[in-house]
Amino acid sequence: MPNVSVTARSTGWAVLTGTVLLSLGAVVAWSVATPPWSATQLYSLVDLLDGIVYGTLAWLILSRQRTGSRTPAVITCAAGLGSGVAACAGQWQLAVGGPPVLTALHRWAWVPGLYSLVVVMPWLLPDRSLDRFGRGAVTAGVGYVVVTMAAAVTAPTPLGVLPLPDGLRGVRAALLPVLPYPLVGLGLLACAGLGWRWRRGPAAQRHGLGWATAGSGLLTLAFLATLLPPVVPAALPALLMLASQAFFPAAVAVVVLRQQLWGLRLAVRRTLVWYLMTAVVIAAYCATVALLDRLLPQRLPLPQLVVTGVLAAAFQPMREAVQRRVDRLVHGEAPGPLLHRVAHSVGSTTEISATIAAALRLAEVRITEGAPQPPPHPYGCPLTVPLTSGDRLVGQLHAWPLPGELLDGRAREQLTVLAPVVAAVVDLAGTNRDLARSRQRLAEVRDEERRSLRRDLHDGLGPALSGIGLGLAATRNLLRRDPERAEDLLDRLTDELTARAAEVRDMAHGLLPPVLADGGLSPALHLLRDQYARTGLRIVLHGPATLTPLPEPVATAAYGVTAEAIRNVHRHAGVDRCTVSLDQRPDRLRVTVTDQGRGLPAGPTGHGVGLHAMRERAEAVGATLTVGPAGSRGTSVCLTVPLEQS
Repeated sequence: MPNVSVTARSTGWAVLTGTVLLSLGAVVAWSVATPPWSATQLYSLVDLLDGIVYGTLAWLILSRQRTGSRTPAVITCAAGLGSGVAACAGQWQLAVGGPPVLTALHRWAWVPGLYSLVVVMPWLLPDRSLDRFGRGAVTAGVGYVVVTMAAAVTAPTPLGVLPLPDGLRGVRAALLPVLPYPLVGLGLLACAGLGWRWRRGPAAQRHGLGWATAGSGLLTLAFLATLLPPVVPAALPALLMLASQAFFPAAVAVVVLRQQLWGLRLAVRRTLVWYLMTAVVIAAYCATVALLDRLLPQRLPLPQLVVTGVLAAAFQPMREAVQRRVDRLVHGEAPGPLLHRVAHSVGSTTEISATIAAALRLAEVRITEGAPQPPPHPYGCPLTVPLTSGDRLVGQLHAWPLPGELLDGRAREQLTVLAPVVAAVVDLAGTNRDLARSRQRLAEVRDEERRSLRRDLHDGLGPALSGIGLGLAATRNLLRRDPERAEDLLDRLTDELTARAAEVRDMAHGLLPPVLADGGLSPALHLLRDQYARTGLRIVLHGPATLTPLPEPVATAAYGVTAEAIRNVHRHAGVDRCTVSLDQRPDRLRVTVTDQGRGLPAGPTGHGVGLHAMRERAEAVGATLTVGPAGSRGTSVCLTVPLEQS
């Protein structure tokens, strides 16, 4: 077992061997003495069971715990050995009428361990840095145990083993009557603190604390029952102590060791199920038979028959319920509910990673696309599960355990169950990114085509116009010498001008101001306003004087939609004025073009070349385009472009 010291393992085996021998000694003594059954024997049964349970728990913690505080192991050692000594001494005292030391050991050998379980152990679950209140509570609990032991071993009877100075005997006599009360108060406080951490503490630290709270509460109630009036059955405290063993030891093992059970999970789970079912059946049978005996005055076999039948019918449902709760205690959250939570986290691999890590109590979970090497991590090599969609490897899921823990086959099984859902999320995210990149590439290609048109104007139309100018000069020279040739040249120049004019009209739709290359939408719109001012259309710009630089695809799309909307106003609205409003926020850009002209034509719209071009530009950058009436008359074109926030 890695990173567990030889001393700790040897101590664990020594404690286990000691508690087994003490338990066997108690059983042998009982078989020799065969005492009649009584409440005292029930307490001896509690000691015997505590010795076996906590001795085994101490061995388990010492032989498995790699990191963390050793105080829980010390307390469980004291509880196991002390209870074993008390059980063995008590039975041999009955068997042989032995010396007073056996009676003394039977009376107080169990005190340090069991009292520490009540007032100290709950504050140590789970292993963490204690705050000031927690440190104070632990100090008070340790102090109480020390004072109680001092009072026990200095008793002025054969139970005491140490003499007490005369000056302190009065103090001891005053303390003895009130000592049980602080135990109950400190126990209730410790149980309340444990319950608060179970309900309000960090999610990764809550696992198993519900069982621990139940066990701590039952232990405290057992000591509280000893302070109640005699009307309470004498066996009640012992029964409560027995009931607490159904929760507290298992919870301590799971909380302290977390995922360091290394192959013992199946054995722990089956042992817990068997123990809980046995306890539940016996308790239910005894309690119900006793109740029916009181209700039915005639001594008939009816109560036993009824209870036996009811328990037989309810056994399987009870076993399934116990099995589910034990599985959750030992293994953590089941894959079913976790699958549901992961399915509702689609769209964010980061959120899914956090959900899985919290549910399975892992240090970290990372989801990577493709098949790269696991990313470096201070916790070492991860458990890696491939993510496949169909026959394609779309990514990998890497899981790191908490410091000092190991991941076993159960963790791999749970992650493997989750892998198809996570793979679908990764595949969907990759597809969305591919679509976004494809859409961006389409916009870039279209803008490049427009830049090519601009180059054509400079390299094609410019030289052509220069040639027409030279032709006109030549025509002037020919007008007097050769009118016919001059007329023929004018005809050709006219055809050339007509062709070039048509070419200009075709290319004008694709012209882009150079300032858009730097995301300068506002300067481009000012240039557009000046150009239309020469045609008699007045454009009123509303909005900030300058805009935050925009990505070139966004600026180009916004300019294209605005230019097309103004062009439609100039051609079809029948007005000499329109308004362009700009509104830029961190998460979006909104451009609105409104006029008070003729409005939209009757009948369906959206099939014109200009409107189609505007919608195409908007879709290319993921924007929303709205075209509709502007009040009682006129038209409004609104473009809303989402912006990525850095």
